[in-house]
Amino acid sequence: MRTQSEKAQNFLALHRKGAPLLMPNPWDIGSARVFALLGFQALATTSGGFAGTLGRPDGSVSRDEAIAHAASLAGATDLPLSADLEDCFAEHPAEVAKTVEMAIVAGLAGCSIEDFTRRPHEPIYDKALAAERVAAAAEVAHAGPVHLVLTARAENYLHGRPDLSDTISRLQTYQEAGADVLFAPRMVDIDEIRSLVQSVDRPVSVLMFPGAPTVSELAAAGVARVSVGSWFFYVGIGAVVDAARDLLTEGTYGRSWPGARAGAEAAGSAFAS
Repeated sequence: MRTQSEKAQNFLALHRKGAPLLMPNPWDIGSARVFALLGFQALATTSGGFAGTLGRPDGSVSRDEAIAHAASLAGATDLPLSADLEDCFAEHPAEVAKTVEMAIVAGLAGCSIEDFTRRPHEPIYDKALAAERVAAAAEVAHAGPVHLVLTARAENYLHGRPDLSDTISRLQTYQEAGADVLFAPRMVDIDEIRSLVQSVDRPVSVLMFPGAPTVSELAAAGVARVSVGSWFFYVGIGAVVDAARDLLTEGTYGRSWPGARAGAEAAGSAFAS
């Protein structure tokens, strides 16, 4: 098994402009091991997927729960793991720093911080405060023997503010504050993505979303990472819903056998290793 420092170094090195790291988001130990078996090179937690395993909506998990969950996944495979730590569960920079300290202790290779306030009428942090929060996170992430890869997220497009100019300005500010990777989830227009990539000096991550460009198109635009968020978790839930409805309404189950067989084979191989 590689050391935490080695995993973090490898994780950052995997971010190559024009050759994006394809990074799935497991929601439990089993899914992490299946993704490792399939050949992915790095993993990231999903706040929505993890909350779903607890029967809760996204955004309802506590800091202690998120860190404990991330620690369990970090030890499940030999792959670098980054954690979706939402807004680092704090507004004040000092508490943000404490969250990142906990992430390092948990054995992670990276983590993210977003500028979403969770306040409906003021959903995005003031840019100056957001930058202070990123700077506090970066100071801790880069201070010790483990260079924790810090991803700074500009949440405009997820919360009804599709403002390219402000998003680029924010990510440039977060870059100067010390972020290693920059991320504007739900940005799907290839021209806007290309503009973002050309406007910053850090690797850019993109979230797969309905209407998003293909991986080859993103690579041509210079994107360095592609993640899926809670998409794969909901793919699994959707397959279960379809199979259950067949049983309840039709009294049949044959259509779900191919998927179940493929899943059983993958799980058997992943869980035996």
